[in-house]
Amino acid sequence: MSAYEALAASYDRFTNDVPYEQVADFLESLLRVHGKSVRTVLDLACGTGTLSCIFAERGYSVLGADQSEEMLTQAYSKAMELPERPMFIHQSMQELELPQPVDLVVCTLDSLNYLTRPADCRETIRRVHDALNPGGVFLFDVNTPEKLRNLDGQVFLDEDEDQYCVWRASFDERENICYYGMDIFQRQGRLWRRSLEEHAEYAYALSELREYLAGAGFSRVETYGDLRMEAPAEGEQRVYFYAERN
Repeated sequence: MSAYEALAASYDRFTNDVPYEQVADFLESLLRVHGKSVRTVLDLACGTGTLSCIFAERGYSVLGADQSEEMLTQAYSKAMELPERPMFIHQSMQELELPQPVDLVVCTLDSLNYLTRPADCRETIRRVHDALNPGGVFLFDVNTPEKLRNLDGQVFLDEDEDQYCVWRASFDERENICYYGMDIFQRQGRLWRRSLEEHAEYAYALSELREYLAGAGFSRVETYGDLRMEAPAEGEQRVYFYAERN
């Protein structure tokens, strides 16, 4: 089963520990530090739209894009009660094409790692550059190679009374990819439905991403630790990038 096909309906339950408001605060702090005024935002790989909705509630004009129809269905439902709703489109990252440019593109929760072909990552960054207004900003985070390699052999469990998920991770050194095998059990009346999914994340070196950003035409590329206004520490698990379009 493709990534997020079965997980979409349970995704918010299994990620209820993700500090979305704190992430939004941090991204806005990066904009303020760099003196950026933003009106239009693209939430790239928006998933179930939680961050899209937060930005919309904060007064931005928001567009969310994702390649999973199942995740977008959840996003549409989540945004229905908002007075100013985000607009959602079905697009993959490497095929991004907007009708008009935006001031800010955000891509969070290690979504770029899911591009397991470096050529697709390079193309995505190029398309993000083209989707930005002059002076626009690209903010994204990635799981570091250190984190993904350390996941090898790890097993994780998420559960509540209606959902149960077992994650098994393995890292392939030759492919430079971390694979997550997921067993998902969802209660349906008196029975449980079992689904299997496989997720994969490529371990991009920070230097590799800087090269892609420079090649696409971005300038003033900076990196930060996980939700910290500081340079990444040694062994950092998640790193945020700030990049400006010339």
